[in-house]
Amino acid sequence: MSVGRFLQQAAAGNAGEAVYVDDVFSTYLYDGTGSAQTITNGIDLSGKGGLVWIKGRGPNAFNHILEDTVRGADRYLRTNTANTELIGGGGVTAFNSDGFTTGTNGAVTASGNKFASWTFRKQRGFFDVVTYTGNGSSGVTRTLSHNLGSVPGMIIVKNTTQTSNWAVYHRGVDSSSPENYNLYLDATNGRATSDLFGSTAPTDTEFTVGWDSDVNANGQGYVAYLFAHDAQDFGTDSDESIIKCGSYTGNGSTTGPVIDLGFEPQWVMIKNISFANDWWIFDSMRGITSGGADSSLRANLSSAENTGTNALKVTATGFQLENSGGDYNGSTQQYIYVAIRRPHKPAEEFAATDLFDVIARSGTGSATTIDNINFAPDAFLTKRRNDTQHWPFSARLTGNNYIYLSDSAAEGTGKHINGSNGWGYQDKVAVTSDADVNASGGTYINYFFKRAKGFFDVVTYTGNGSTQTINHNLGVVPEIILFRGRAAEAWWLYSAEMAATEFLVPYLTNTKYTGQTYFDSTRPTASSWTVKGPSSAVNGNGNKYIAYLFASVPGISKFGSYTGNGTTTNNIDCGFSSGARFVVVKRTDSSGNWYVWDTERGIVAGNDPKLYFSSTGSEITSADEIDPYSAGFTISSSSTALNASGGNYIFLAIA
Repeated sequence: MSVGRFLQQAAAGNAGEAVYVDDVFSTYLYDGTGSAQTITNGIDLSGKGGLVWIKGRGPNAFNHILEDTVRGADRYLRTNTANTELIGGGGVTAFNSDGFTTGTNGAVTASGNKFASWTFRKQRGFFDVVTYTGNGSSGVTRTLSHNLGSVPGMIIVKNTTQTSNWAVYHRGVDSSSPENYNLYLDATNGRATSDLFGSTAPTDTEFTVGWDSDVNANGQGYVAYLFAHDAQDFGTDSDESIIKCGSYTGNGSTTGPVIDLGFEPQWVMIKNISFANDWWIFDSMRGITSGGADSSLRANLSSAENTGTNALKVTATGFQLENSGGDYNGSTQQYIYVAIRRPHKPAEEFAATDLFDVIARSGTGSATTIDNINFAPDAFLTKRRNDTQHWPFSARLTGNNYIYLSDSAAEGTGKHINGSNGWGYQDKVAVTSDADVNASGGTYINYFFKRAKGFFDVVTYTGNGSTQTINHNLGVVPEIILFRGRAAEAWWLYSAEMAATEFLVPYLTNTKYTGQTYFDSTRPTASSWTVKGPSSAVNGNGNKYIAYLFASVPGISKFGSYTGNGTTTNNIDCGFSSGARFVVVKRTDSSGNWYVWDTERGIVAGNDPKLYFSSTGSEITSADEIDPYSAGFTISSSSTALNASGGNYIFLAIA
């Protein structure tokens, strides 16, 4: 454990307690109502302090609103103007133990508009807020103390009582002496030589400002926001970084630089420092799409959200630029960034209902949203129950694209997830009127999954035609990997219950395929797996792929196998306490369907509605093949497809 981590635990009186990015940062999306709203994002602002940054996404243009707990509620600044602090007016009116409350200011809750909020909690190794009164006189610098506990990667200073630019120090503006340069958050200017930061490098306890009115005019009030860089004090073992402030050189290609952070980011801010360009902000909630358009806002402008540009994609270990333009990746041009890690709290910290949700609903025949999901979902699988339709599978990581689990057709776009921002909600997903997801008179079952360490992960990658290692963020050894090429390719399923060279095809009833070397005949690890080319099934050169990874979590999920006993009672113990809400079973040593049950449609002591991944057909309600069992589920059939004596079966169960 680092000294900084030890001190932060001691100061909080919680020595040994892990801190995750989930505890100190949140992107929370909401719809404006015209009225005050309480935003519950799980961040303790009243007890710990911090900053709330709100931006209207559109359709109207709104100022950025920044309020912090040190200056107090309803005192806001706007990064897109040099204006002074405004007091009152209904911005953020309260800081709560689990979020914040807005007032009625249109910039935070205008009816008919969508909003993004970013909450930064004060935390050693992540973020701090410092206020001070200027005392500057010509030629005199000022040293200020902070509680970041590490050397800041970026410092933003704003004069709150006088019209003045937002001065920015960033460690990436120069490789040797970044303290000799500055940027302005409210302007497009490239880096400029200056002494705004006293030509003195910050330390883990202090930073310096010069005498300019932007940072230290005598008698003026100031606020400074400090962002850490690579303080490895977080996570289960207190050895992970959750924020990095760095730089890169553009190459002018749509296959842009790969930025290795050591983690997958959920929030990225980018600025060209060579030329005049905007401050671009991306986050995974609004959409950072692999191979598609990303949703972006600009810190220096009041403009509505841009949803039409493919700028970058995230990877399991960082991000890669996918645009050749000067905003993000001009040839030989220099850029800085701030990147914050995606949520990494282990699945054991959640209830099962916070990670998996099942919703039965009726179609409307017109574009709508599926509401009241228990969490912000990362993947969505659906099936029409009363007609022959496909199984569309979609992921936040791939935007409004989809792949049918029920065949090998190429990935499609825009047919099911509605619009470029169909995932851009906190607890719902926007869908079209297509018969696969929302036909009038259709009845549907919808499964939603949340990415969480130890439970579920989603990875996209590009094949290289050879053997390569694919990184993931599951954090444990995957027990199931469901993968396929995003072009016309078959789905394949790897299970830890089978040999490393054995795979199943989820839309076929076939027995397992043996002798396959897709994973180079090796098992996955807790951080990666190996794929072997040139097979287009898993690693064709230049081909795009997606993979879904699952693992067992005590009391939440169980992925395993059982042996049939040829009777009508085969209790499968998953270690649950209230039974399974979702069960999938497939025979592996012979042919058989992929059976799918859930408690929303009914797992009861009687006939149980079932669907097959291996069929586009309607739901079947005439068989009693599964019964409730508090520790898991009971197979109540002696059929060869489910419980033949000596038969081998794999299953997926979620509590």
